[in-house]
Amino acid sequence: MKNDFEAFIESLDRKTGIDLSKYKEAQMKRRLTTLRDKRGFSTFQDYFRALDKEESLLNELLDRMTINVSEFYRNAKRWETLKEKVLPLFRSKNQKIRLWSAACSTGEEPYTLAILLEEAGMKNYEIIATDIDKKALEKAKRGVYPKRALREMPERLCQKHFDQSGDMYEVKQEIKEKVVFKHHNLLLDSYPSSCQLIICRNVLIYFTEETKASIYKGFNHSLVDDGILFVGSTEQIFTPQQYNFSVFDTFFYQKEQG
Repeated sequence: MKNDFEAFIESLDRKTGIDLSKYKEAQMKRRLTTLRDKRGFSTFQDYFRALDKEESLLNELLDRMTINVSEFYRNAKRWETLKEKVLPLFRSKNQKIRLWSAACSTGEEPYTLAILLEEAGMKNYEIIATDIDKKALEKAKRGVYPKRALREMPERLCQKHFDQSGDMYEVKQEIKEKVVFKHHNLLLDSYPSSCQLIICRNVLIYFTEETKASIYKGFNHSLVDDGILFVGSTEQIFTPQQYNFSVFDTFFYQKEQG
C-alpha cells in the first residue's frame, strides 16, 4: 500500500505531468510538508483534494517546487570563461548558432547570454529559454528586475542594456527580442536539437542520480558535435565520459564527436 506522500506524487503526476519521484525525496518532501502544514492540511491526500479544486493552491505548490533564485551574471568568473573561451568557438563556425537556456527561471540567465553575445558583436544567433514554471516565464518575458538582481552585472552593461525606472530595471527591447521563452518540462518534453550551447545551472542538484543521468544524455543528444554544456557551481560531472562529454573547462563540458 502506498504511503501518503507516494499517493500524492502519483495524483500530482496524473494532474500536471510533473513526476516528483524524479526529485530527491527528502528535499522535496520537506519543502512541500511545510507548505501543506501552512495551509492547514494534516495529510497530503487532503492537500491534493484541495489543490485539485483550487488553482491558486496548485500554482503556489508549483512555485514552491521550483527554485526561482537567479541573478544576472551569477558567478561572474564562469560568464567570463564563457565569453573568453566558449564564444570564440562559435564565432569561428560562421553560421547561425542555437543556444538553449534550460530551466531559465525568471530570465536573468538567457538575457545575460544575449548581452554577452551582443557585446561580442555576434548577431546571427537564437536563444531558446525554457522553464516548467509558467509564472516565472511570465516574469521573464516582462524583463523587469530589482537592482539586487543586477549586483554582479558590470555597471557599464547595466547602463547600456537596461532602462531604469526608480528601483527597477527593464531589459531593453532589442535584448528581449533575442530570447524566445517557452514552457518546457525537462522530465517529459522533447529537447531542442542542433544546439551549440546548453546552459542548465543550479537545477540538477534537486534531481535523483538516475534522473540526472537521463537529462545529461538528453543534453548530449541535443548538442551538435563539440557543443558545450554549462552547469552550475555545485553540479560538477565527475564522470562526463559516460555521457559522451569531456571536460572543456571548470563547469563546462564539450560533446565528443561521433
